[in-house]
Amino acid sequence: MIGSGRTDSGVHATGQVIAFDVEWRHEDSELLRAINAVLPEAIALQDLMQQPGFHPRFDALSRCYAYTVINAAQRQPLWNGQAWHVWGRLDIEALHVTAALLVGEHDFGTFGSPPQGTSTIRKMLHSCWQVYPEPLGQRLVFEVEGNAFLYHMVRRMVGMQMDVARGLVTLQTFEAAFRAADLSLAGTIAPPQGLVFKTVRYAG
Repeated sequence: MIGSGRTDSGVHATGQVIAFDVEWRHEDSELLRAINAVLPEAIALQDLMQQPGFHPRFDALSRCYAYTVINAAQRQPLWNGQAWHVWGRLDIEALHVTAALLVGEHDFGTFGSPPQGTSTIRKMLHSCWQVYPEPLGQRLVFEVEGNAFLYHMVRRMVGMQMDVARGLVTLQTFEAAFRAADLSLAGTIAPPQGLVFKTVRYAG
């Protein structure tokens, strides 16, 4: 079995793509039901199709992740295991600025190490924060799409941006650390439970 990308323990996925070879003499729909019948409760195959020669990792054009932050004065139990609870006032405008800095092709060495090879240059196609009101606070979702990612890259992106939003680090310090492409300058790493591997895009 080959996956389109790896996720840390505790990270969720709604759009993981895998490839596997199997000898099966019946309809694809029956195979889908058969696989889901034996998968654990936390995992469900949503669809399948036959595509000879397909490689979910090497054929991918981009991958999209989303990270959810709950900003509220009190604990929000319904978000346990699905979001990072951050207390206190946040500078939302600063988050929009930091997210915009990440778009384009850069050396992202400050945010992680490569899963193979030595290059830490990646291209981010999209990077933004969305803010949604909640009854007792607000929900912030960071969405980022790139051609490839480093180990812990998205979680460090989020953690270091939240350091800026909480006033722990200045925008200038964040940008200087980012431009330095030096992992020793990495700041806070966000916990895994808020991260979702959303989508993999392929040609066609």
